[in-house]
Amino acid sequence: MKKLILCLDDEKIILDSLKVQLKNALPEEYIYEFSEDAEDALEIIDEYHNEGIKILIIVSDWLMPKMKGDEFLIRVHEKYPEIVKIMLTGQADEKAITRAYKEANLYKLIKKPWEKEELIQTIKEGIGLVD
Repeated sequence: MKKLILCLDDEKIILDSLKVQLKNALPEEYIYEFSEDAEDALEIIDEYHNEGIKILIIVSDWLMPKMKGDEFLIRVHEKYPEIVKIMLTGQADEKAITRAYKEANLYKLIKKPWEKEELIQTIKEGIGLVD
């Protein structure tokens, strides 16, 4: 079965960095998707789910236009509670973080700028929970 890791951030440079780090550190068996828009990310999740591809991990920024990361992760959790959710952000307020932990079952918060080793270890641990 194919498996997906999805990264969401409104800054392309962040997504480019994540792409390099993930593809260099994790096995080639995973499919990677990168989105700059929460609505598009929700569509990507639905499409892959409908194709029978398991979505393992979502790494999401918090401060984005249109939809904040906590709201995005809550919407994902309501439909796909088994997906492991990680917030990667430099600017989340405490209420949003608390809300994401409670309502989206947030697995972990990682602050920007992140340490590559911490991010990769967190993703590997998260994969272990669902794979």
